[in-house]
Amino acid sequence: MKVLKIFIILFVVANFSELKSAETNDILKNKILKNVRCLICQGQSVYDSESEFASSIKLIVDRKINEGLKEKQIYQFLREKYGDWVIFDPQLNKNTYVLWLLPLLLFLFGGAIIYKKIILNKNNKI
Repeated sequence: MKVLKIFIILFVVANFSELKSAETNDILKNKILKNVRCLICQGQSVYDSESEFASSIKLIVDRKINEGLKEKQIYQFLREKYGDWVIFDPQLNKNTYVLWLLPLLLFLFGGAIIYKKIILNKNNKI
């Protein structure tokens, strides 16, 4: 009787861990698919798209997760196959310096202009 109870407990624990693993895989899959651009539907993620390309990417990502690849490895695979454009959140590298630094430079330049206008207005009022 004790053996049967232990067997039932182990069976239940194994099934719950498998369910948790499947849920974790679905969460990871959705996260990746929301960050991958559909090359057919411009501006749409693969997660939102219903094109054939999106369907094939969904299958590829699912297969890669089941093979045990990590998130970064899947992104690397997609970059190698489709280029940097396929990822919505590009990495900082020599090709994307302008993309990452231009908003910061524009913000600083605009702040300098506003600061200069405020200083000039103060000096004119005095």
